[in-house]
Amino acid sequence: MLPMLTHFYLPAIIKRLSAYKMKLFLKYHGPAILWALFVLIICSVHLDSVDKSPLFFRGFDKLTHCGLFFTLIVLVCFGVIRQQKPRQITYTRAFVIWATSVFFGALIEVLQASVFTWRSGDWNDLFCDVLGACMGIFSVMLTVEAIGKK
Repeated sequence: MLPMLTHFYLPAIIKRLSAYKMKLFLKYHGPAILWALFVLIICSVHLDSVDKSPLFFRGFDKLTHCGLFFTLIVLVCFGVIRQQKPRQITYTRAFVIWATSVFFGALIEVLQASVFTWRSGDWNDLFCDVLGACMGIFSVMLTVEAIGKK
């Protein structure tokens, strides 16, 4: 009798548990997911003559890439740190976050080169993505360490 009840209720329990875990995941990582979607959309938009505007200086695109990935790293690390007790981040986890961000940047550049024909994939953009990710990881690790020493 017990195996039959367990078999009957198990999918409902798993479904409820999965929904709970998804809510927790979105609670902590929702801002990072939204920012990643924003980065993907911003990097795939047809800019036509916007970069020729006098409002933008030469290299503005590279600075934007650096800032977008800096913010992405900070938001992902913020979600990871908030999710665990004690509030810290390990070097291994920081490396995984950094590597995932670099992969995301490379994916965007590949998409710009092959799918979004109005954009061009650029190694310098990928370098700025990596630079922004490094700056983000460095600042998060430094901040966590400084707060932990208090």
